[in-house]
Amino acid sequence: MKELLDEFLNYLSAERGLAANTIAAYRTDISHFFLHLEAKGIKDLENVEKQDIRNYLLTLKDKGISSNSISRALVAIKMFYKFLVQENFTKDDVAGVLEAPKLMRPIPNVLALGEVDKLLKMPDVRDWKGMRDKAALELMYATGMRVSEMVELNLAGLNLDIGFIKCKGKGSKERIVPITRKARECITRYMDKARPRFLKNRVDSHLFLSRLGKKVSRQSFWKMVKKYTRAARIKKEITPHTLRHSFATHLLERGADLRAVQEMLGHSDISTTQIYTHINKERLKSIHRQFHPRA
Repeated sequence: MKELLDEFLNYLSAERGLAANTIAAYRTDISHFFLHLEAKGIKDLENVEKQDIRNYLLTLKDKGISSNSISRALVAIKMFYKFLVQENFTKDDVAGVLEAPKLMRPIPNVLALGEVDKLLKMPDVRDWKGMRDKAALELMYATGMRVSEMVELNLAGLNLDIGFIKCKGKGSKERIVPITRKARECITRYMDKARPRFLKNRVDSHLFLSRLGKKVSRQSFWKMVKKYTRAARIKKEITPHTLRHSFATHLLERGADLRAVQEMLGHSDISTTQIYTHINKERLKSIHRQFHPRA
């Protein structure tokens, strides 16, 4: 079964062009399914029946796994079996007719404008590490980039004169996103005064570098955001993705077109972008409940 999983993951990478993080998630979901089968004494996929998959999903539910996670696990299993049939590794697609539990998309956490301002003021730009962190935070909020995109952003993707960046998103799809004047200023200062300190006479095309002169890791970006969140005394649970959510929400609050926001975020499906319209509705309802005399 492990060999078939490896074949499947190679297919997702080479033929479907899925991102590394997505492929890693498929690996995890299918591996957990295999462990369940082995625990039930099933060691050959030809012996798997629909009920075995249903039992696995029920096991996840009994463990308190969310409906979202169960749905994603079933999507992975369905994709896996579709591949097996397509490549003639098996005759029957036993997962094809199974239905996932209703997927409930949670409302993402966002920052208020005042909280964004506090967070972005935290890095000490008198320090070269602070210059880097300030540039990174400003760029995250200015563009709504994912952490994985920030990590891979290189100098060739910058056009500070015109004011946009070119980044590579999920599925290696490139998109162009405008950046703010403030972000341009911070990036220019970082590149002029701080980036050479990180580079230390090495050669690296990535924009954001670590103290070792290599590209900053995703974990480092997470730690950076956590550090400045604590310094700003913001009580919300904030991750780098919170700045992405805040970027989209604040644009839509000010009347931005949903399709334009979809393009800037790099969403292939507009239904994914529409979650931010729900945030606005929930915020308005909250304000109404708080201040209306008859609420």
